Order: sequence, then C-alpha cells, then structure tokens
Amino acid sequence: MRTLISTAFISLDGVVEAPGGEPGYRNSGWTFKDVEFVPEAFEIKGREQEEATAMLLGRVSYEAFSAVWPDMADFARYRTLPKYVVSTTLTEDDLVSNWGETTILRSLDEVAALKETEGGPIIVHGSASLNQALSDAGLIDRYHLLVFPLLLGAGKRLFSGTDKDAQKLKLVEHAVYSNGLQKQVFDVVR
Repeated sequence: MRTLISTAFISLDGVVEAPGGEPGYRNSGWTFKDVEFVPEAFEIKGREQEEATAMLLGRVSYEAFSAVWPDMADFARYRTLPKYVVSTTLTEDDLVSNWGETTILRSLDEVAALKETEGGPIIVHGSASLNQALSDAGLIDRYHLLVFPLLLGAGKRLFSGTDKDAQKLKLVEHAVYSNGLQKQVFDVVR
C-alpha cells in the first residue's frame, strides 16, 4: 500500500490559502512577505521531491501549479512524476502537455484504489478542499507541515470543520528555525 503524504505551508491558525502570492486573498504571499527566509527550513521540500513517486492534486491547485511548475528549475523532479488530479469537472482537454503523465480521478474511491497499487509515496500539494476530504475519509497517512509564526484569520484551512472522532497523530520529526518556522512531520495513527 502506498503512503499518501499531505504537505503544506500553514499558518499557526491553520490557514493554507495563497502562500505563494496567488491573487484574490488579502494576505497572499504570506510565506515570503512576512517571515524571513531561512534556507534550512525548506530542506524538507527538496526531500519530498526525491522521495515522492507521484503527485495528487485537486483541480484548482492543478490549474495553478501546471501553469508555472513545469518550467521552474526548483520543481524539475516533479516534471517526471505521474500526476493524479481529483476532479469531477476537469477533462482531458484541460490537461497541460508539458508536465508529464496526468490521470484524472473522479472520486475518493479512486484515490483509495490508487493507494492500493504498487509504488512509493504519493504527495499532495496545495489542494485545501481535497486535503479536507482526504482527511475526513481517512486516506492521509502522513503530514509534512511547515508552520509559520503568523495568525492570518480568514482563509482556506488545511483541516475541515467536520464533527468527527478524534484522530491521533504521532510526531515523527520536528525542528524549529531561527525565523520561528516549525517543521512538524506527523504519521496518522490507525
């Protein structure tokens, strides 16, 4: 069974919206505008690219990332990975041609089936709504969180507000950096 890893830049109050400067959010670009850059805090991002064997995205994140990531040297490894997009509306004609093999999944059942295939870790970037649905369905196995020392208030959040049983997490890796960022890696306890 493959491991499904959710990776996120997240504020202390749980917001994941527009960390890289995406338009339409009042605090857009909060990861680089409001916190000093400390390179060692982002080591996990390079490790994720090396360890991941596939990417899983929601439609909105796919559309945002596929417009810029294929040509970015920082994300060169992701060009070669198979990508899976969970969407009920996306069509084959909507997929970009310069970002490698991409498969559209229509349901969380198809994500669960993908996890049952042979292969290594599948990484989920962005995709707030998808992350909430995956978590609520018990499909996420690990969280890679870079927690920024910011309170952003309103915005899309990584975790849903669904009333559900407590989900235990096991902290397996952590670090604190000089700029206040915290790396927190959690395995989901089943």
